[in-house]
Amino acid sequence: MTRLFKSRSKKTGLPPGSLIHIGEKKLAKVKITATEYSGTSCLEREIPDIKECFPLKNDQMTTWINICGIHSIENIENIGKLANIHPLLLEDIMNTDHRPKMEDFEDYIFIVLKTLTFNGDDKRIEAEQISLILGQNYVISFQEKESNVFNPVRDRIKNGKGRIKKMSADYLAYALLDAIVDGYFVVLEKMGEYIEDIEEELITTPSMETLRKIHNVKREILFLRKSIWPLREVINTMDKGELPLIRSSTYVYLRDVYDHTIHIIDTIETFRDMATGMLDIYLSSVSNKLNEVVKVLTIIATIFMPLTFIAGVYGMNFKYLPEAEWRWGYFAVLMAMGIIGTTMVVYFRKKRWI
Repeated sequence: MTRLFKSRSKKTGLPPGSLIHIGEKKLAKVKITATEYSGTSCLEREIPDIKECFPLKNDQMTTWINICGIHSIENIENIGKLANIHPLLLEDIMNTDHRPKMEDFEDYIFIVLKTLTFNGDDKRIEAEQISLILGQNYVISFQEKESNVFNPVRDRIKNGKGRIKKMSADYLAYALLDAIVDGYFVVLEKMGEYIEDIEEELITTPSMETLRKIHNVKREILFLRKSIWPLREVINTMDKGELPLIRSSTYVYLRDVYDHTIHIIDTIETFRDMATGMLDIYLSSVSNKLNEVVKVLTIIATIFMPLTFIAGVYGMNFKYLPEAEWRWGYFAVLMAMGIIGTTMVVYFRKKRWI
């Protein structure tokens, strides 16, 4: 449950804009990387202090500042001062429990979304919050930990592949969004394979472990839906053409990301229906297995009912029992019991009850 709702007790009673890190500290030391590029040049460097990566007002270059580690209050405060970011947004950056959202502040756009990875060992989905600030000629990205989610974008900038170096900061923000959304497809692929394995196990050898896996899948799908569903609203708002920082040439690319997001949400809904169906199949399978056991026991009891009756009759201690002194009486009764039992078994097979 901690992944669905993180404790905010540390913020209780504090004024709005108070910087408190909510979430797990995933990096011991903050890593800051600044990338400046234009159509003909590219400069990337790691810097020890956030103050060194400014100014962001170089109209000839596009600046991308990537910060890995959001637990340092000093770094977040310095960024707020240098880029003139609202204190409430700085608070949101340090709170890793936010749903995906987008806010327009005229001079910059603030975006929050999640990156997801599938842990194959624990069969769990792990999430990391990403915050983006899009300015006139810069993008600032905040990551909880160092990861390779933005490596394809970084490589395209270094190698000059595609149109990214010729475009402005809004296209860079799109490229980062697209890289994150592409990662969702990898998670869905692995989740789909896991669900197929459970379905195969459900058909062949269902057990309590299978039921545990089904509940685990339902929980992961719920977490997946919570992390991705609001992103559709974010992309749709950016694509409406009402944000001055996003150029008209970028809208077509945002629509492509929106289409991908819709496809991902549809897949998540399909997975949820499959998980619900698997639970119904498991309950039906258990019920059928119980019915089979009861049927076998009922048939056995039915076969032994007349035999028990005969044994009960000849087990009575009456002095004048007709067959009691007959030499072949015992064997005749056994034969009668065998014939009755065999006849009932044949009859049950003919009726296909066994």
